[in-house]
Amino acid sequence: MAKNHGAIAVNRKAYHDYHIQETLEAGIVLKGSEIKSIRANRVNLSDAYAKPENGELWLYNSHIASYNAASYNSHEPTRPRKLLLHRKEIDNLAGKVTQRGLTLVPLKLYIKHGVAKVELGVAKGKKIYDKREAVARRDVDREMDRALKLRRR
Repeated sequence: MAKNHGAIAVNRKAYHDYHIQETLEAGIVLKGSEIKSIRANRVNLSDAYAKPENGELWLYNSHIASYNAASYNSHEPTRPRKLLLHRKEIDNLAGKVTQRGLTLVPLKLYIKHGVAKVELGVAKGKKIYDKREAVARRDVDREMDRALKLRRR
């Protein structure tokens, strides 16, 4: 069986709504039916966020679709899921979230060496004018690329 290092789910909305300041990788505690759904690419991270509580880090609002073959042992699709990090990392993130007003946003969900991982981003919310500026910059870059491709021909 081939190892899958590609992203299963990417939170494109996070890159649009937030300035990502730093990223880190966390493990995620899952049930058997959840990992089956993840391997079937039935995951949505668009409204998800992570929050420290009682010295632990939890992932909220991530949607992992229920697995049809799981019979009565299926999971709840949007249940809170525990994230696995070292104690110092959790304390560091908790300090950043409470003091600086930053948010923990899941950016990607992928399988690495047979284990599900979540890439978390420490993010600061963008203002509306920042979003407009990013869209305008992307359009200008696209037009320049098109002009350069036409010129090379």
